Amino acid sequence: MNKSLLMLLAVLQLSGCASVRTLNAAKPGAPLVYSGTRLDWYALQGGCCAMDRFGAEAPRYPGVDLPASALLDTLLLPLSVLTVLGVGFQATGGL
Repeated sequence: MNKSLLMLLAVLQLSGCASVRTLNAAKPGAPLVYSGTRLDWYALQGGCCAMDRFGAEAPRYPGVDLPASALLDTLLLPLSVLTVLGVGFQATGGL
């Protein structure tokens, strides 16, 4: 694969990534630890109300998104656990 095709694939994947969608939703009471992976799994199992449960719609192809979401959720696991435990950290930045 050439680099431009790989970059295009990465951009398309991140735009529909369940982890990114659930973290952007910030719905009170929604799962935080492995949230994107859980959303993908919920969609694969035929879950009906992803917006009510996770605060975000499931990706169009959750089976394709599942490996990327699992990887991103694993990388963000320390921050997710700290958030669940109520440990405050002053993260700033973003778009």
